[in-house]
Amino acid sequence: MTPAELSQALHAVLVAAQADGTLPIDPTALPATVAVERPRSREHGDWATNVAMQLAKKAQMPPRALAEVLAARLADVPGVASVEIAGPGFLNIRLEAGAAGELARTVVEAGAAYGRSTALAGERINLEFVSANPTGPLHIGGARWAAVGDSLARMLQAAGAEVTREYYFNDHGAQIDRFARSLLARALGQDAPEDGYGGQYIADIADAVIATVVAAGEPDPRTLPAAAAQEVFRAGGVEQMFGEIKATLHEFGVDFDVYYHEDSLHASGAVDRAVARLRELGHVYESDGATWLRTTDFGDDKDRVIVKSDGEAAYIAGDLAYYLDKRERGFDRVIIMLGADHHGYIGRMMAMCAAFGDVPWTHLEILIGQLVNLVKDGEPVRMSKRAGTVVTIDDLVEAVGVDAARYSLARSSVDSMIDLDVDLLARATNENPVFYVQYAHARTVNVARNAADSGVRREDGFDPALLVHPTESELLARLGELGRVVAQAAELREPHRVARYLEEVAGAYHAWYVQCRVTPLGDEALGDVHRTRLWLNDATRQVLANGLGLLGVGAPERM
Repeated sequence: MTPAELSQALHAVLVAAQADGTLPIDPTALPATVAVERPRSREHGDWATNVAMQLAKKAQMPPRALAEVLAARLADVPGVASVEIAGPGFLNIRLEAGAAGELARTVVEAGAAYGRSTALAGERINLEFVSANPTGPLHIGGARWAAVGDSLARMLQAAGAEVTREYYFNDHGAQIDRFARSLLARALGQDAPEDGYGGQYIADIADAVIATVVAAGEPDPRTLPAAAAQEVFRAGGVEQMFGEIKATLHEFGVDFDVYYHEDSLHASGAVDRAVARLRELGHVYESDGATWLRTTDFGDDKDRVIVKSDGEAAYIAGDLAYYLDKRERGFDRVIIMLGADHHGYIGRMMAMCAAFGDVPWTHLEILIGQLVNLVKDGEPVRMSKRAGTVVTIDDLVEAVGVDAARYSLARSSVDSMIDLDVDLLARATNENPVFYVQYAHARTVNVARNAADSGVRREDGFDPALLVHPTESELLARLGELGRVVAQAAELREPHRVARYLEEVAGAYHAWYVQCRVTPLGDEALGDVHRTRLWLNDATRQVLANGLGLLGVGAPERM
């Protein structure tokens, strides 16, 4: 019996009790689903629920009295061995060994679909992440959003949502002008502008632009007037830099469905349309020669300039047009992942959302990530000679590999600062969390390989009632939680929950491996207990593979 099946059984008990008057409650007050979770101590049972406490007030019954009603009915459900009432009204549920063990077959037969749900079915989500300016290599902060954003997208999809991964390509504005001036200065052998960009990559990009332009039969941009030369380096430099960024992300296992150009919002008139829309809604006014959005009406700390007095569009103008464009593309929800230096954007973005009529801001979510530090020998490191002063995604991958990089970046809550220990992540020991989980998967494959050599085959027998060892009960309980963990990670936007869960599964599997053999030992006769344990082994392999896949991390068969 899976946790989902137990939840359904509990719901059926509630419906039946309400129908015959034992549970005096309006049918509309019954929960759509009943949450079950593992008790803190396995001595209290396999699963627990506080549904009696949740419904007691509505039923005008003491929680324990309601728990007694539900316990009596639940005890008659096939597969339930016993139900105990604890504390103010908790229900602790023990499953029959056969019902608990049946989960192994359920997982194996579900395969890659195990852990998926329809919790978010029908919801169209636009998930924007990374969106780094094309003015330099992706730094380690961008790497964190790449790992977390792509993992979140996978989990939202596993929960049934339709997800569009989107990269907002900031190719408009002052930072791009500074980038172009930096390229031109380097091409002319001059020092970078005071507000410009440095690093070897600037020389590399400048050389690439010159080579591309000359190969196309165009004049060397260094021979052009300054304004024309700067425009050549602007267009060519952005194209070269963004090509590198996309290639880097692809090697990191991250690809986007949409690359949206900020410049297109201004060129297409989308900014003007967005401002006109807000003007019609009465939220735009003129003052001091500038055009303003009255965001203070929606909780912002001050009104925001949309068009400056010199006629130039302010940065928020692009945000307005971009958000409206996403809504017009039919997305039910827009999730934007921003770096630690963007806390000030939350108020204005939410106000912008409300100004367009999306109240109470259910269409827009903003996630803010904290900083990442790379540590070696206990000291922060600066590894990139090419980028100058920052640690890049390429530095991290070169040091520990894609799998360790992605896993380590995704396994911590995004609102916490993390220090990545390069030495630890390169180590093949249990202290390295990604090695610990991947080794568990490789071990399941090796166990299955040895079982095949010994003639142990799943198809020759399966008796779930034989899975009675404490480590088997613990492992089965862990495997049963994948669907809940994935759905919760998607709902709360917390991919790290899946990583931490996989470490628990790996720990339970390693403990089981020590205590229970799949292949007969010595003169021991081959029996159904070995075949059934092979089902459990292979179920663990499937859960680990499914979970690692949600993190974009490989599930190796040998290590």
